[in-house]
Amino acid sequence: MTAYKDKDFGERLSTAAAARKATLERFRAKPGPDDPAVAERRAARQALVVAREARVAEREAARKAEKAHEAAREEEAARQAAEQTDRDAALEAERKAARDARYAARKARR
Repeated sequence: MTAYKDKDFGERLSTAAAARKATLERFRAKPGPDDPAVAERRAARQALVVAREARVAEREAARKAEKAHEAAREEEAARQAAEQTDRDAALEAERKAARDARYAARKARR
């Protein structure tokens, strides 16, 4: 096992200065906003945003179309139910008229 070595103050200062210098160099090495690679990445991100917005708009349009289709189906079902109710009422009136005619014929026979 190696023994722990105490660093003196000057050595710690130089290590900290070297670390600051390395950090500064890494920061300076980064490409600027006018760099072609940065512009290319920005354009790619913008293309992704535009594509995402198009997909969202497409889904929203499909949702609205489905809602309109569902409303049309419900309206058609309501119309058919109303027609069925009218047919049932007409049939019931016809049956009542036939029954009343039978009763009237029976009374007329007496």
